[in-house]
Amino acid sequence: MKLEVTPKQRVLEAEQRDEAMEMSGLELWKHEKLPKICPMPPPMPPAACDEATLVPPLNFAMVDDGIFRSGFPEINNFRFLKSLNLRSIVYLCPEPYPETNTEFLEKNGITLYQFGIEGRKESFATIPDDKIREALKVVLDRRNQPLLIHCKRGKHRTGCVVGCLRKLQKWCLSSVFDEYHRFAAAKARITDQRFMELFDISSLKHLTPSHC
Repeated sequence: MKLEVTPKQRVLEAEQRDEAMEMSGLELWKHEKLPKICPMPPPMPPAACDEATLVPPLNFAMVDDGIFRSGFPEINNFRFLKSLNLRSIVYLCPEPYPETNTEFLEKNGITLYQFGIEGRKESFATIPDDKIREALKVVLDRRNQPLLIHCKRGKHRTGCVVGCLRKLQKWCLSSVFDEYHRFAAAKARITDQRFMELFDISSLKHLTPSHC
């Protein structure tokens, strides 16, 4: 004989099944090993830019033993420059050296050599061969080292001096241009590269130090 189940009974059975599953899940949770929660470490305080912090100038890099390059040094770069024990700075801009920078040089016994080369935005501008040559004579003199070469951004004027120095060091032109592009990037100028390519190093070879 087939027994019919009323709708009321179906609802009651469903509720009993749900209750049994809920109890089963609760018992399982009681016996599970809870994951270990590690507290997050406290946030680190931001690095303080105190007097002990060494901040290099824009585009700073080592060219060779005792020879460095960069953009214009700011006040917050002075402590870093002092750590280099510089004897000289070769400044390639025509503008007067700021009083604050001059005071820093005097205080630390650093000699300033200025070769005023105008910044060139026009592609037809002429690069002064004589000033680049005179700057290189200062750079090549070991008595002036350690030494920093810089202009405003450390890209074009500084790049030309360093590029001509690389020719004295017998670098191939492709390597000279690669280094120039690393600093000039999108601001690279054909006139700078052409100048370095045609620059005559013969009159400077007798000044070339042993590491060139």
